[in-house]
Amino acid sequence: MSIDSGLIDRIHVRLASRPREGGGVNAADVAAIVREEAGVISDLDLLDVLRIVRQESHGAGPLDRILGIPGVTDVLVNGATEVWFDRGEGLEQAELTFESEEQVRQLAVRLAVACGRRLDDAQPYADGRLLRDDGTSIRIHAIVPPLSEAGTCISLRVLRQAALRLTQLVDAGTVTVEAAGVLRSVIEQRHSFLVVGGTGSGKTTLLSALLAEVPERERIICIEDTPELRPLHPHVLNLVTRNLNIEGEGAVSMADLLKQALRMRPDRIVLGEIRGAEVVDLLAALNTGHDGGAGTVHANSAREVPARMEALAMLGGLGAEALQRQFSAAVRYIVVMEKSHVGRRVSEIAKVSGFPLQIETIWKSDDQIFPLRGTAT
Repeated sequence: MSIDSGLIDRIHVRLASRPREGGGVNAADVAAIVREEAGVISDLDLLDVLRIVRQESHGAGPLDRILGIPGVTDVLVNGATEVWFDRGEGLEQAELTFESEEQVRQLAVRLAVACGRRLDDAQPYADGRLLRDDGTSIRIHAIVPPLSEAGTCISLRVLRQAALRLTQLVDAGTVTVEAAGVLRSVIEQRHSFLVVGGTGSGKTTLLSALLAEVPERERIICIEDTPELRPLHPHVLNLVTRNLNIEGEGAVSMADLLKQALRMRPDRIVLGEIRGAEVVDLLAALNTGHDGGAGTVHANSAREVPARMEALAMLGGLGAEALQRQFSAAVRYIVVMEKSHVGRRVSEIAKVSGFPLQIETIWKSDDQIFPLRGTAT
């Protein structure tokens, strides 16, 4: 019997649709699904199909060799003939290619299944997260034709838990000695702040290092879509959002978790990434006695932050004027991370004040507008 790639695809979809309680699906269950999908099948062919399903149910298949390259943060598959990766020096094309579009799609379906997601013609895109044996996790996104003209596309982001100290970032050249002094003062004086930058610029790494500077007697609650923040601090609680399940139920958002965190006696509340309506709840929390909070936002400079926050606040029903007033009262500093061909670094520190919002740059890596004194005011 020639094993049809469509058969393997259907088996993966069936596995994804089964309840995942009780430790998953055993070999007998898989064999029963194979017989139902294949119809008449010999024992030898059954064993071949089970072997293929098992091989395709672990790791990232042929992409594992690229994920094993030191420093790789992203692996991108654009159909069968193009595989790219990033190890901090921009995108590089890998020599690896797939035999066919069907092979790429099988891998995408299997990765989606491993995340508890569905990927087929009726649900042509999926995203999720896989835990790895080395303690890292991989954020997975896949999209299939006809939505993608290039063929099935897979995007993998390696999420390494950030557990560095500020002194290590200074030694690595990510933060200057002077900037580190100001940032420590921000933490000591319980000023709320945002770390901003582009994708992969090191926002989470810096935020985690700054949280490690928080006094040990304080309780930190971190809320994230994917657990990346692991500050070296004795009292950190991590709350993680949950996506819809296959039945379209059970989602838990950042806004939901933020409301729960407020009832957990936090000293500092941290949002791993502010990307939606939860910004309204966060600003409300920071304006009601929860000083010293923090979060990250996608923005390329400090002056872009107000517009970005206004757009997010609209999702929560908060107008531009109200957002600016709340933001000015809640957030005191903005720290900008920059990713370039020479690495990642803190490129700007800015102070927030007034209404309309005033963003005052107090330091830039290339041009110190004001000499840093090692303190924040």
